[in-house]
Order: sequence, then structure tokens, then C-alpha cells
Amino acid sequence: MGLRNIIKKGDPSLLKKSREVTSFDKRLAALLDDMRETLIAANGLGLAGPQVGVLRRVCLVIDTSGEEEEIVELVNPVIVEAEGEQDGMEGCLSLPGVWGMVKRPMRVKVAAQDRDGNWFEREGEGLTARAFCHEIDHLSGVLFDSVAERILDPEEVEKMAEEEKEAESGESE
Repeated sequence: MGLRNIIKKGDPSLLKKSREVTSFDKRLAALLDDMRETLIAANGLGLAGPQVGVLRRVCLVIDTSGEEEEIVELVNPVIVEAEGEQDGMEGCLSLPGVWGMVKRPMRVKVAAQDRDGNWFEREGEGLTARAFCHEIDHLSGVLFDSVAERILDPEEVEKMAEEEKEAESGESE
């Protein structure tokens, strides 16, 4: 296993469509293992193949809905259901320091394959639904800043982060 370099905005491969995975082999397993290690080291919420220079339909998302966070591996993922709406702040490991307000579904169901080629479905709500949509967008060459309603300035980001922290600790004024 090893850390992969995360490609930054400006690299044309981030805007290309990824190809379907057809070989469920040791190379795919090694890629997924490397992506897991890279995601954890980068302290992100998700990571897609194109972000590490691999134009294949693979991504990882940290599901934060359970008692313990779980990294979900998605190969050839497709959103099969979406409902509701949320408007929230998003960032991206490929756009460091850039944050924007993006509308996403409140709940999604994703169909995908695991590293062995077996199909499964996974539901996500809130932040997890947002992460599924964000990472699957990467596989189509879409960066969040192109779908954001607006990009936030650093003062707005800081204020929103403080408000979120206060809400989590129950100290809102």
C-alpha cells in the first residue's frame, strides 16, 4: 500500500469522464487500498479515482451516519434514488482552500460493485448523501465549484465553521 498524489484543479484529467471498471483483480484491490490510505492521510470525506490520476469509476466515501465512521468502497457507482434537498458548504481535496454552497439531495441510494465485482446498494443521508454525490460527480469530470451556487470567501467559511462548532457543542447564542 502507498499514498497517492492528489491531483489539483488545473490538471485536465479532473475534467474527463472515467471509464467503467471491468477487471476485479489485484490491481483494483491495490488501487482501493492506496486510495483508502490517501483519504485517511488527507483527512478527507471522500476520494475518487480521477483525483489520484486514475480515470476509472472508483471512489471512496466515509459514511458518518453510524456510531463509527466507515469507509465505503464504490466501484462503478450509480445514484438510483434521490429525494429531498439540502444546501450546504462543500470543499474538495483537489481544490484546497476553496469552499462553496452546493445544493444536493438529502437522501440518496447508490448501486455499486465491491472490489470483487459483487453488486450492492447503499443509502446515505445528509453529509453522507452529499459525499456520494460529490464523489460520483468526479467520475463524470464535474468539480463542485462548477455546480456551486456561490464560492465562499474565507471570512464566510470561518464564520460558518464557528457556527457549526457552536451548534455541535450546544453553546449557540
